[in-house]
Amino acid sequence: MSTRKKNMPYTSMLRGVSTLLGDTSEELEPIAESKELSSLSIATIQLPRHQPRRYFDAEKLRQLTESIKVHGILEPLLVRTLDNGKHELVAGERRYRAAQAAGLTEVPVIVKQFTDREAWQVALVENLQREDLNPLEETEGMLSLLSLRLEIGTEDVIQRLYRMQNELKGKVTQNVLGSSEGKLIQTIFSEVGSIGWESFVSSRLPLLRMPKEILEAVQQGEIAYTKAQIIARIKDDDRRSAILQDAIAGNWSLMEIKKAISSSDNEQSKSIKVTTSGRITQVMKLLQQTKVWQDPKKLKRLEKLLLDLEALTESQEV
Repeated sequence: MSTRKKNMPYTSMLRGVSTLLGDTSEELEPIAESKELSSLSIATIQLPRHQPRRYFDAEKLRQLTESIKVHGILEPLLVRTLDNGKHELVAGERRYRAAQAAGLTEVPVIVKQFTDREAWQVALVENLQREDLNPLEETEGMLSLLSLRLEIGTEDVIQRLYRMQNELKGKVTQNVLGSSEGKLIQTIFSEVGSIGWESFVSSRLPLLRMPKEILEAVQQGEIAYTKAQIIARIKDDDRRSAILQDAIAGNWSLMEIKKAISSSDNEQSKSIKVTTSGRITQVMKLLQQTKVWQDPKKLKRLEKLLLDLEALTESQEV
């Protein structure tokens, strides 16, 4: 059964966050009965300096804006109180942006008291439970969450995960899985519930090896992950970069990108054929000019090459 956000009430998500924060004793009240549920002027809510979500689908954001104009915000934003008396958004940035676009002056909120560390962790978990989360965003979000909980850098997190995988496969004998870090990693993946750690290592971490310009384009919201994934398969650096830039500039659909790649492949294939034909002609001329067959050592190599060429031409005979 899916544990995505659409299948769980907002309080259930917060209970999961409470567990991740190490507090399993507190039971959060239902929203309808919560004393923390109120409304705030949207002008008094500020975005945090660090946000886990980078990419917002423009069309989906427009649709949400239209829905808010008609129905209002059905799910409150989660905010925390700052020392200056203002409030900072913890979860619900898409609703916050859509509310601004819809012209709302007040929004429903749940006010919680979070430290900087807790607020960042809640934002990461909420982001990981989104319905439209793409694999790259999921990878970066999980690594940030693990880095925060383990109090180590993301590169160190990646190393721990690969060591756990190697131990599971019997490649190493270190007790990584049974260590306190290994157990905590497994607990965090279990609590988030979107993917197991083994699948994460085998199917998500390799995404970080995509070409740098592809990763940056996705991270900056210039192109959707599904489109970038297709472009990343192009081996030639110049061709890949050119198609990426054209796709971004022209806002190409997935079909247009595939068509451009196919057309580019055909052109490259023709170029290779022309180049090969020219090389054969050039080599034949050089053979005639240099008369390499007069050298006994080179003659043996030449005879072998001729046999290979004859075999190739015979295979083409009808």
